[in-house]
Amino acid sequence: MSIEPSPLSNQLLVALPALHDPHFARSVALICQHDGDGAMGVVINRPSEYSLGEVLQQMGIASDSEALQSQVVLAGGPVHPERGFVLHDGDREWDSTLAVGDGLYLTTSRDVLEALARGDGPAQAVVALGCAGWGAGQLEQELVEDSWLMVPAQRAVLFDLPLDQRWQAAAGSIGVDLVNYASHSGHA
Repeated sequence: MSIEPSPLSNQLLVALPALHDPHFARSVALICQHDGDGAMGVVINRPSEYSLGEVLQQMGIASDSEALQSQVVLAGGPVHPERGFVLHDGDREWDSTLAVGDGLYLTTSRDVLEALARGDGPAQAVVALGCAGWGAGQLEQELVEDSWLMVPAQRAVLFDLPLDQRWQAAAGSIGVDLVNYASHSGHA
């Protein structure tokens, strides 16, 4: 388990209206890792076409929980769309876990899904297929270009709010109303 979160980890990137990339328009991404080589995050407000029940079944993991079976799997980003990423709370160690910060973790190993299916996994968890990646300096450049708004991660946005409310709620957490935000910006 990685102990130290990276510099921009545990921050939410909120796509500003001027960001038209189809992978990220109106998206909210949790930065999970950031260092000199780039950044990695998971989009937390886009549903995939799969339910968690379908993913567990495909992996040969049985679960009787209807709530778990019907949980929407997120489309976490265009990188590694075949890989599962579990954002969760708790301090239990899993085979492959990265500390994001403040009791928040990203696990990519099967054992966390097996524990969720048995009913003894993390109390709060969301599953995503794929992730988002930025090369060295790319995220910093996109921040300078006003493509993203950076806000502290909040549990309610990550785990509780309906997906279609997360974009506006994340920005609203620092007083920004994206509906009335200009779709262009200038630099003096």
